[in-house]
Amino acid sequence: MTSTDIQIDPRGYRFGAAITLAFAVAAVLLGSDAGLVPMAILVVLFIPAGFIGPQASVQSWLFKRLIRPRLGAPAETESFRAPRFAQQMGLAMAALALVFGLLDVAAGFYVFGVLVLIASFLNAVFGFCLGCEIYLGFKKAHLARGLTARRRLGTLGPSAAPPVLLWAA
Repeated sequence: MTSTDIQIDPRGYRFGAAITLAFAVAAVLLGSDAGLVPMAILVVLFIPAGFIGPQASVQSWLFKRLIRPRLGAPAETESFRAPRFAQQMGLAMAALALVFGLLDVAAGFYVFGVLVLIASFLNAVFGFCLGCEIYLGFKKAHLARGLTARRRLGTLGPSAAPPVLLWAA
């Protein structure tokens, strides 16, 4: 894992989600036979983003070269960590859809293909990154568990705040 916290433009991975959505829609509409080609392309597109981060993806390169110069600098940036986790989830789901399609298990192809489609739709249309939210939920759960464990061991003073609720805003 990278020790530095790379900051990215949130509009970039939302643009990437729109590209992912187009390929996912094509794959699901074409079915488990002809849809293997767009699903395989999705797997290839997810690989650099899943292993390095969304800033390393083809979609990010397109965004930086074609879209961002017209929009200007973002009002704020965010850590690449949650979007990278979301890309890893997308890679896993697209790979599973591809494997099920290759094995001629249409139901598996559609289940995982539609999961990719739904997640990319939420991000592209509403700016809601489902994988990012799952990542943040894991982080909050880990933090709460760590505070509880330290309280049990007596290494957390009595004035410390109680553990954070999982989905508290």
